[in-house]
Amino acid sequence: MARKEKSEYIIQAVSHALDLLEQFHDDVDELGVTELSKRLKLHKNNVFRLLATLESRGYIEQNKATENYRLGLKALELGQTFIKQMGLLRQAKPILEKMTAECNETCYVAIFKEGHVVYLDMVETDMTVRVVSRVGSRLPSYCTAAGKVYLSHMSEDEISEILPGEEYQTYTETTIKTRTALRAELEEIAEQGYAIDNEELDLGVHCVAAPIRDYTRRIVGTISISGPNMRLGKERIVNELVPLVLSSSEELSTRLGYHK
Repeated sequence: MARKEKSEYIIQAVSHALDLLEQFHDDVDELGVTELSKRLKLHKNNVFRLLATLESRGYIEQNKATENYRLGLKALELGQTFIKQMGLLRQAKPILEKMTAECNETCYVAIFKEGHVVYLDMVETDMTVRVVSRVGSRLPSYCTAAGKVYLSHMSEDEISEILPGEEYQTYTETTIKTRTALRAELEEIAEQGYAIDNEELDLGVHCVAAPIRDYTRRIVGTISISGPNMRLGKERIVNELVPLVLSSSEELSTRLGYHK
């Protein structure tokens, strides 16, 4: 008897339910039944049934004020379970805590996914003025310190696939705008072993990041320090934060089995 392909075992209703959950991403907080019906190309009655099922299990909840739907707490719990199970983050947490205790700035661990930087975990400063949490956010790679660390270790073909074209979207006056400018900075980052975000994505925010490697010597994440430019001046970044982020990335990489 011929072995069936896995695709033949797919349950359509489950697939539709997952398609529905995946509509809530990036800046999409809430969606109505009509919009979901259009996006999923399903009849409204089918969308209602999917929503009712997901709502009964806590993966979707309805905003009574707008009557739109949004992700429920169960979706967050599932995501947090996944994050906690990742070896990278289990090893990273105490190092992030130590970094924040030492510099009193917000420290992050991020990964690279589908051409974007995704922040997975953080330890926040207790300072009143601080960087807003980016955990779970997908941010551009060419104008974030974490993203530039990844790009600096990629080939020209890989970068071209992620960032086609010669000019990039501008977020601030200091955003890297062209492929030529990016290439020059990536060469410098590869040589020095860390990257700096000089208000390139958000005005008033500086960040310094370094790579995290595992036992295969592959970059599996980045560790970074972010804060307002009134505290993260050039002198402090160079003299205090760069050494801290480099030593922390080395310690975390060693925990993951990396050896020089």
